[in-house]
Amino acid sequence: MQETTAFIHSIPVDPLTGAISVPIYQTSTFVQEAPGVNKGYDYARTNNPTRATLENLIAQLEEGTTGIAFGSGLAAIDSILKLLNAGDHIVAVDDIYGGAYRLFEQVYKKFDIHVTYVDTSIPGNIFNAITPKTKLIWIETPTNPTLKISDIEAIAKIAKASRCLLCVDNTFASPALQKPLSLGADIVVHSATKYLGGHSDLIAGLVVTKEKELGEKIKFLQNAGGAILAPFDSWLVIRGLETLHLRIKQHCAGAAAVATFLEQHPAVEKVYYPGLLSHPNHEVAARQSTGFGGIVSFKLKDDTEEAAIKIVTSTRLFKLAESLGGIKSLLSHPATMTHKTIPFGKRRAAGVADSLIRLSIGLEDPTDLVKDLKQALTSVTEPTKTKATNGVHSY
Repeated sequence: MQETTAFIHSIPVDPLTGAISVPIYQTSTFVQEAPGVNKGYDYARTNNPTRATLENLIAQLEEGTTGIAFGSGLAAIDSILKLLNAGDHIVAVDDIYGGAYRLFEQVYKKFDIHVTYVDTSIPGNIFNAITPKTKLIWIETPTNPTLKISDIEAIAKIAKASRCLLCVDNTFASPALQKPLSLGADIVVHSATKYLGGHSDLIAGLVVTKEKELGEKIKFLQNAGGAILAPFDSWLVIRGLETLHLRIKQHCAGAAAVATFLEQHPAVEKVYYPGLLSHPNHEVAARQSTGFGGIVSFKLKDDTEEAAIKIVTSTRLFKLAESLGGIKSLLSHPATMTHKTIPFGKRRAAGVADSLIRLSIGLEDPTDLVKDLKQALTSVTEPTKTKATNGVHSY
């Protein structure tokens, strides 16, 4: 049986009513037969049937033992960092999500947890950065927003030899394309706000562990900290997972078409998309993933913030917004949006140029998306023309 079929039919039918949709248990507490005698649930912070269903499903998708659902992706990241002790050290990807960088540097640094940032697409950089105090290797692959690819299997071997945990942020690829735990990672983290939810209508985070004992530690932290995912939002993520594999196919097809177009455009200096043969990590991506994802970034020849802003305010279908992974195409300017909290020098060293634009390819027809980008790029190739701003337009 194919994975998509098996997954769809693993979503449980309600045994009480036969409801084919997972019920939303909107309750704060559960009646007990006697003190400590219950039907598996006592208080909704500790556990909830709707959330438990989601946690079981994401564990199945990621081929792990334990899933844990949080109120946001950053809450999920925070729970993993709480596994560490004062004095511990992290080796992290340099092209890192701005929210994770803020959490590392402005919250956990004061607790004497320090981070070294390296280009993790070169495994040797990680090996050279490890110290006797290193307890965690943190990678995103593909990275945000320059879409570098890290060799999960090679890094997992380094982590094991160094007795470090390896955590992979799998938000951009999703388990529909990439399964880090099967490649040797210990922990997978997701902003379920993105592809797993898939409809830009929720905030959620998910963690999956390879080993049950580690999962129980994070489950304890979920309950102790209380940053749980609500029943309704858990249901929304379940609904998103039901169509994940189908949506990802369209995201990938659209991204491939857009990347090919951009690579040939005279105003574009460089296109970042692992599906292109020109991508330096294309072979690694092809080996460890079944597809190349729905995110495309590109740098303009006019490498200025002004040029990038002209384009991101001139599209008609692409909407200027934070986030990604929804059914509508979005675009953003990382230097002034998602990665603004990262210092200028570190940002540039990681490849986040002033003119870099990140695209999240939605489910629209790719020919329409290419047409939209083509007209928007005239804002820098034909600056005398008056361009439309983001809104509702027709071609």
